[in-house]
Parts: sequence; structure tokens; C-alpha cells
Amino acid sequence: MSQTPILQVRHLQVHFPFSSGGFLRPVRGLIRAVDDISFEIAEGETLGLVGESGCGKSTTARAIVGLVKPTAGDILLEGQRISDLSERAMLPHRRVVQMVFQDPFASLNPRMTIGSIIGEPLRVHGLARGRDLQLEVLRLLDLVGLNPRFLNRYPHEFSGGQRQRIGIARALAVQPKVLLCDEPVSALDVSIQAQIINLLMDLQQQLGLSYLFIAHDLAVVRHIADRVGVMYLGRIVEMAAAAELYDHPLHPYTEALMSAVPIPDPVESAKRSRIVLKGEVPSPDREYPGCALADRCWLVEDRCRVDRPTLRNAVGREESAQQAACWVRCGERGDSLQDATGADS
Repeated sequence: MSQTPILQVRHLQVHFPFSSGGFLRPVRGLIRAVDDISFEIAEGETLGLVGESGCGKSTTARAIVGLVKPTAGDILLEGQRISDLSERAMLPHRRVVQMVFQDPFASLNPRMTIGSIIGEPLRVHGLARGRDLQLEVLRLLDLVGLNPRFLNRYPHEFSGGQRQRIGIARALAVQPKVLLCDEPVSALDVSIQAQIINLLMDLQQQLGLSYLFIAHDLAVVRHIADRVGVMYLGRIVEMAAAAELYDHPLHPYTEALMSAVPIPDPVESAKRSRIVLKGEVPSPDREYPGCALADRCWLVEDRCRVDRPTLRNAVGREESAQQAACWVRCGERGDSLQDATGADS
């Protein structure tokens, strides 16, 4: 795997204005869907992005492909800034980065045949026409494990797993280097999820693809991702190699997420203590000067409420690639990695 970043996101913000009445009313505030996040993806790498619903994962992906306009920050694809390009100027870059959507039925036009759906990107980008286009569509169907005889069928004639394969084939039509997978298996049965995950991993090996893989299921992310970013309320609170993050979560929010993952062994499950965060997820229309988790965290200190932490290494583990945005675990005062309850992190 190359260490050259093919996708870089720097201080990305996506804010949505809202009013208290109709659309003609003056703006009352901002929904901070994505609130200053940065990450990069190397060639051939899979970066997993996890977090609760509404934390900004899907908005991040949509901002990268230009479906929503960033409020601030930079998005660089192969070293070139794309965050402020017009639709026309963005067209060539859409060949480099493509998206696989969560709902495999809603993302396919029900009035188009599968051949037309997969062939549309080839026509838009002028990559093939006539007989060559049909042959390329047949090749793509075979690549994702679908029978080429399905060419003239419509989306409603397929199962959920087959529809997601069609969505993947459409994304691959323009030979992209980066795929943004927005919860691509969450709407599928468990047995079908494994098939789609294995397909994505096989395609990565064959084509050298890079993935931004968004999911709720922590077990799925652990299986496919090289590194994992944990998001909370529009911010990345921890970034680490997958194995390191799952074995030794650093941020309190990551610990709480990991403690909620079911363990099939009842003996091991009984040994583990569940961390339950108090209260509810705060509203994204509030601006938090400090840590967004401060009102729910069992380790909170005065500094956490007024000073916003940035991603940094834990004290005593400066050589590690694992970073968390937490003053207690990664502060400047030599804090212990022992939490307030005495349990190891």
C-alpha cells in the first residue's frame, strides 16, 4: 500500500442555516453537521468512519463528491483542490472519486434498465459508445458477480444485494481510484452483508482502489478498514489503526461505543462492564467551545468545557499513530491512561 495521499480533507466544515418559521424567515442559527475535521486516505487504503446517526459521516462523503457545498476547508484529490470547483470543472474529477449509496433501491432509477444505469457514466464522460459501451457494461456486470443476461431488467426485479452490486458496478464504470461507501451494507441481510464486503475487498485487491467506508457496524469496519476515525457531533474524536483502536480505545466516546458491541460468548460478555453515557446527544445547532462530549463524559474536567481538544497522541505513547481529542487521556500534564473509575483503557 502506497503512503501517498490520494484524498486529503483539511479543516472541513459543513453548516446548514435554519430559521424558526418558513423559508423566507431570517436565519436563526446553524446546524454544524461537520465541524472542522481533517483526514487523508493513501492509495490502496481503507479508512473507516464510524459514529452515531447524525454525527456527520454521510455529510462528509457528500461534501467530498460535491453533493453538498462545504462551508469552509479544503478537499484535495490527487493533490488538486476540488472543494470550490463548479459543476463543469468538477466533471473530470468525478472519474477519480465515486460514491456507493446506502439504499441500493433509492439510488437506482426505476425507469432505466440495468444496462442503461451502468452505461450512463460511460456516456456522460464519453468513454464508450455503441458496441463498445455494451461490452463494457457486460464486463462490469461480470466483475461484480451478476449474470450478463440481466442487462435488460429493471431494478425492482432484483434483491437488495443484487441492487447494491449494480450500484457498485455503476460506480466502477468510470474506473475511479477512490470509492466513498456510505453504509453500503446496512440495509442488507447479514449473510448478504458478508458477500458485499468480500466483493469490495476483492475489488480493492484487483483494481487498487482506496475506500472511505462509512458504517454503524463496528465489526464490519474492523474487518475491512486499515484505519478508523471515530466521529461525534461533527468532529473526529479519535483516529487510529483498526487493530490498535479496537484493542485499546483512547477517547471516552470510543470506549463507550466499544462497550456496546455484542459479544457472542456469554462468559466474556458477563466479564465486561458496559459504559453508558448519561443524557442525550446534544443538538448540533449549539456551538461548543470545549469538548462536545463534556456534558456526558465521566472523565470531564473544567478545561474540557472551555478549551477545545485537538487530535494528539496519548502521554507516553508519542510514537504511536493513535490519536484522540481528549484533554484527560492526551493532555499536556502527563495524565495517566487510568480512567476515573480505575478501569484500564
